Amino acid sequence: MKIAMMTNNFLPFIGGVPISIQRLSDGLRREGHEVTIFAPAYKEQSDDRDIMRYRSLIKGIVNGASVPNSFDRRIECEFAKGHFDLIHVHHPMMIGWTAVYLSRKYHVPLVLTYHTRYEQYLHYIKASCFQGAVPFYMRNYISFCDMVFAPTPMMQDYLYQIGCRTPVRVLPTGICDDSFQVDTNAAVALRREILGEDQDKKYLFCTVARLAKEKNLEFLFRVLSERKKTKGNSDFRYVLAGEGPEEKHLRKLAARLDLEKEICFAGRVPNEEIKNYCRASDLFLFSSQSETQGIVLLEAMAAGTPVLAVQATGVSDIVVNGINGFMTDVSETEFGETLEKMLESPLSHLKKGALDTAQKYQVQEIARTAADYYKAAIAARESLQFTPTPFFIRL
Repeated sequence: MKIAMMTNNFLPFIGGVPISIQRLSDGLRREGHEVTIFAPAYKEQSDDRDIMRYRSLIKGIVNGASVPNSFDRRIECEFAKGHFDLIHVHHPMMIGWTAVYLSRKYHVPLVLTYHTRYEQYLHYIKASCFQGAVPFYMRNYISFCDMVFAPTPMMQDYLYQIGCRTPVRVLPTGICDDSFQVDTNAAVALRREILGEDQDKKYLFCTVARLAKEKNLEFLFRVLSERKKTKGNSDFRYVLAGEGPEEKHLRKLAARLDLEKEICFAGRVPNEEIKNYCRASDLFLFSSQSETQGIVLLEAMAAGTPVLAVQATGVSDIVVNGINGFMTDVSETEFGETLEKMLESPLSHLKKGALDTAQKYQVQEIARTAADYYKAAIAARESLQFTPTPFFIRL
């Protein structure tokens, strides 16, 4: 098959969506399919022949992101040349509507992956008052699609609950083989560097996340502050890998909570090194409630690191209490108590359970599943089981 992947962001921008696209595309190519990624241009980028860069209206805004120009005529020009069998779009706005247009004009099936709980990000554009409109918008956009992919069963249920009539299939982001290949020496060195002296007396916790409001990192800071107060001394270090708009605020919060010595802001960590940070740590802490699939949870588990997380969509389908980690409600007290209980018990069975869980998400199996779904969408379109929706927003 010839597949057109369409996205509003891609590498070198770091985020869950670019990672998901890259892994799926690589997996599909290894299965013999041709994949072209239609992605916006960035100030600094490394391209290959399988990426079509269309113009950006603005380059290099927050964290290196770009504002894509989805009206760039080159998109349709290159698409027409490609004679694609299917469009797989990863955003329901901007390039999303370009994908709808191309799907209708060239009679090509359109598949969407629902990566993002958009209502959790409206604070960036000061539009939280429109939170209730998101399900309406998504329901209407999805009506133009032949099929939708949800990263987890819980997100599949959510899409049906908001009234989606298009078939929704579960397709998580896969884990690459090299995620399981941890450099043990590097992990040991990292742990020694972060913990410093008295290593036998300290625990190491880790979080990998964008330093952004929706990641709920203040929650973890307050939990760790209470632990320090309760213990009367510092028996842990906490490494926070990532960068983002909240970094300055979080550094001030760490100082206010007397956690400057305990929290290590590691900054942007190359994706290939994340597994070493996870392996170096005793536990991976996760507080985000905005994920459709916690990819980083699986990456931590692939490194053999148990997880302690706040219960939320994107988490509940991955973390199993007592098997690969634990989940709690959004309660600082409950989270802190569960953390203490985990540290009082041997972690070996949780480490094994974490690794076993990650094995189920290997990227090549995900790619084969995606290809089967693509074929079903194409067959449905060809047999007229799918009737295109007129190109207007339905009320």
